[in-house]
Amino acid sequence: MFGPLIAKPGSSKKNLTGSWRAGKRPKFLRKECIACGLCKLVCPESCIEGKEKNTYKADYAYCKGCGLCVFICPKKDIEMTGEEEK
Repeated sequence: MFGPLIAKPGSSKKNLTGSWRAGKRPKFLRKECIACGLCKLVCPESCIEGKEKNTYKADYAYCKGCGLCVFICPKKDIEMTGEEEK
């Protein structure tokens, strides 16, 4: 038996998952970005926005700090930083 199916989104914007981060978050350096979009593709929370070169950023209200975007970036233009760094 399966759980309830939700036909329309509604509560996902209320479920801020960023508080689950373990002290690190991605920092988009915006120097060598080629706008390949791989960071957006691998993000499990789909919280990375941007369409053009050097415009990508993460919505930290939803980012869990998994580091997949850092791992996949072919230009190494993303790095993990501590929560205190902005």
